[in-house]
Amino acid sequence: MLLAIDVGNTNAKFALFRGTELLARWRIATDDRRTADEYMVWLDQLLRIEGHDRSDVDAVIISTVVPRALHNLRLLADKYFGVEAFIAGRDPVSWGIALRVDEPQSVGADRACNAISAQAIAPGVDKLVISFGTATTFDHIGPEGGYLGGIIAPGVNLSLEALVAAAAKLPRIAIEAPASASVIGRTTESQMLIGVYWGYVAMIEGLIARMKAEVAKPMTVIATGGLATLFEEHAHQFDRIEPDLTLNGLMHLYQQRSAGA
Repeated sequence: MLLAIDVGNTNAKFALFRGTELLARWRIATDDRRTADEYMVWLDQLLRIEGHDRSDVDAVIISTVVPRALHNLRLLADKYFGVEAFIAGRDPVSWGIALRVDEPQSVGADRACNAISAQAIAPGVDKLVISFGTATTFDHIGPEGGYLGGIIAPGVNLSLEALVAAAAKLPRIAIEAPASASVIGRTTESQMLIGVYWGYVAMIEGLIARMKAEVAKPMTVIATGGLATLFEEHAHQFDRIEPDLTLNGLMHLYQQRSAGA
């Protein structure tokens, strides 16, 4: 079985695959100080809950946008699973897709994995992948699967944290869809929620429209990330939501690597 590990700025996601089948997934807060031993204590329990054992894992693939986390994850693969981890994107060529941007080495591992996964979902057409994480990214993937560029915007939680940190009298609120479509709030909390939520919806709709106009061809819009479903009801812009897009991209990358080995 394959253990796929995707480390983002906020969360690290682990998934167990048998072939192309995703058997289980788990999430833990990103902490670049976490040791291989700590990871294994956590993983060992979760594997057993799902009816698996560490001996079932015979391959590990890792992508990370947090370089300092990589050492302990590689040690995890070596010490506890007895394998050398495949590091996704160690160099741009290893992605197996064209990175048609000015600085291909700067393309985040998660975005490249999303491109690979999006191509498997919708080959032959242009794709727009929107990933809702610490940052919200909008990526243009060509009909042949090449990464053609995109947009980076502050994530919705990051935007809210910045607002609360900069304004002493504003309370901390949870992000959720407002109870009504009204954009006139009657309390401080409702006004903040309207500003953040509907402001974000307007940004999503506006950037999708601008990218579609610039590409000037039909695009399949795929949303992913922990907060994607928050905007599904009101944005009406997504063709599909794929929560496991990045992890599936890692699986496809490993399958391609194994086939070419």
